[in-house]
Amino acid sequence: MITSIQGLLTAATPLHAIVELNGFGYEVNIPVTTAEKLPSPGATVKLHTHVIYREDAQTLYGFATAAERDFFRLMIENVTGVGPKLALTIMSRLALPSLESAIRLGDINTLAKCPGIGKKTAERLVVELKAKVGGTDSASTSFGDAAAATGPSTHRDAVAALMALGYKGADADQAVRRAALALGAGATTEQLIKKALS
Repeated sequence: MITSIQGLLTAATPLHAIVELNGFGYEVNIPVTTAEKLPSPGATVKLHTHVIYREDAQTLYGFATAAERDFFRLMIENVTGVGPKLALTIMSRLALPSLESAIRLGDINTLAKCPGIGKKTAERLVVELKAKVGGTDSASTSFGDAAAATGPSTHRDAVAALMALGYKGADADQAVRRAALALGAGATTEQLIKKALS
């Protein structure tokens, strides 16, 4: 099993990255939340990966952190009707802390707003993953300090504050992700909220 890939980032789109290693260019499917943290092409990148082998294809999926990769595995292995493509879509819409929080709290509405997710799939995510989603804060990233993500609890608290101000869950999550990228690692919850509102 290939658990990570590190090499030269030669190209990237919101859903794909090309990583060159030992003369080979590997196409890696990534969620938007990982694409947001990628360095510029020409820089070294490390992605935590999951490979899916089928008769007609081998597909590589990559994530900024091992925790995100593990959550992707959790979804495709435990939730009926959620395959790799749908799992990637879900993880593109919500950052991991918000996703785990929505599952823990049984927030069907936030989950159902992900493209391709209806109310039934959102309910299955909650029912089948609630017991498996712990409160671990493991969000170390591999792209260096400049693009490092803030901690999950900081992210969660900032999203919760924006939701209290009337933001929808997914919109609050996206605003906090943008603020975290702009402010870099070590941003406090208060700084993230201010930046997201500016």
